[in-house]
Amino acid sequence: MDARPKAAAVAAADDALSIFAAARQAGDALALRVDGLAFTFADLARLTQRRLHSLEGEAPGGSPCALIGSNTLDTLLTLYALLELHVPALMLHPRLTAVELATERESCARAAAALPADAAAVLYTSGTTGRSRGAVLKRSSLLASALSSQANLGWVDGDCWLLAMPVARVGGLSIVTRCLAARRAVALVSGFDATRMPQWIEQQRITLLSLVPTMLSLLLDAHPDWTAPPHLRAILLGGAAASSTLLSRAAERRLPIVITYGCTETCSQVVATPYEQRFEPLACGAGRPLPEVQLRTDAGRILVKGPMLMAGYLGEAPLPADAWWDTGDLGVVDAEGFVHLHARRSDLVVTGGENVYPAEVEQVLQDCPGIRAAAVFGVDDATWGQVVAAALVVGEPLTSDEQLSAFLRSRLAPHKRPRRICEVNSLPHNAAGKLDRLSLQALVPALRSLPSTH
Repeated sequence: MDARPKAAAVAAADDALSIFAAARQAGDALALRVDGLAFTFADLARLTQRRLHSLEGEAPGGSPCALIGSNTLDTLLTLYALLELHVPALMLHPRLTAVELATERESCARAAAALPADAAAVLYTSGTTGRSRGAVLKRSSLLASALSSQANLGWVDGDCWLLAMPVARVGGLSIVTRCLAARRAVALVSGFDATRMPQWIEQQRITLLSLVPTMLSLLLDAHPDWTAPPHLRAILLGGAAASSTLLSRAAERRLPIVITYGCTETCSQVVATPYEQRFEPLACGAGRPLPEVQLRTDAGRILVKGPMLMAGYLGEAPLPADAWWDTGDLGVVDAEGFVHLHARRSDLVVTGGENVYPAEVEQVLQDCPGIRAAAVFGVDDATWGQVVAAALVVGEPLTSDEQLSAFLRSRLAPHKRPRRICEVNSLPHNAAGKLDRLSLQALVPALRSLPSTH
């Protein structure tokens, strides 16, 4: 295979994701609004230069540098510096427990030597196997993703993308890389706040906004009369399935909705509502594949190929350059090329845009004294999309709800903790002896709320 196209892609990514190159090309342009302050690309380059001195030598040989992905100026400066140093960032979610943080750090350290030269970040995701896996995202893949998004949304003068999603998740990280590559501005806030969102959009002249369906639902509930100002040209909605009810509510207010579908492993969105149809997303399913994305189905499962694919999972064999990656999600492509999702990774629970894999939670529950077996599943919820529920087979002595809540707080991030539980004599199994997860929905009437887990 000719190495020249690959080398050209790497070089292009190096320039596009360099805060110093951005300062040379657009030094006086607005780059960031945060905490009431405004920074140009030249400002950020100067601050990044200072950060480089404190980072050099901390990750010799390109080993990943752990970065708690809080939505702060400090986080972004460290990320810009790591990109300059060609040191991969191990993005750690700020809500993880000490046990979870240690596990991700240790597994990344063990596999660091196998990272490709152009690795930009490692993000842990549940994947399709039930155990946490580190998706290795390449610089060239992040740029390819940014260019595919640009081909649909375009850029206009004065664009400013509000970043209220966690930087530690691919939905937040990709906003940083898209805006850096395009020399456009990010407005960074510490986290989503439905009550303040309209104020942020108006005061900071937000033109692009990324939300998960739960966020949009809370925003509409908090502001029954709110409509988007003319300068807000697109609300990207992804991370979980959006109900037809929610999309109808958005349509009633003439909100410019761009539904997106993607995964950590694809550097975020690979399918999106065509920009010109943003006022009629109900007619577009999950959207069409973005430019450079190849998508097909095999036995109902969605497979993706393209330059935005990850290098592979940490510690596992790398993906071949021309690989079709099986998302594990179920769907179809209609005659007009629109993708329609039937289910996301059959067992996965998506709550508030966060992925929860039942096997991980079940293992923690079964480590709790008094619990012999556990089955975790999602229950539909109007606000969160789904909430995590658990059916428990308990022994003697019985674990109280308060003891269970305290145990879970020490072992699982808030979004992974079951909100509702019930006790059963035995778990349902199919003819093959495997847990029959479909039968778990019959237990919904027996569920009770678990106090103080969040």
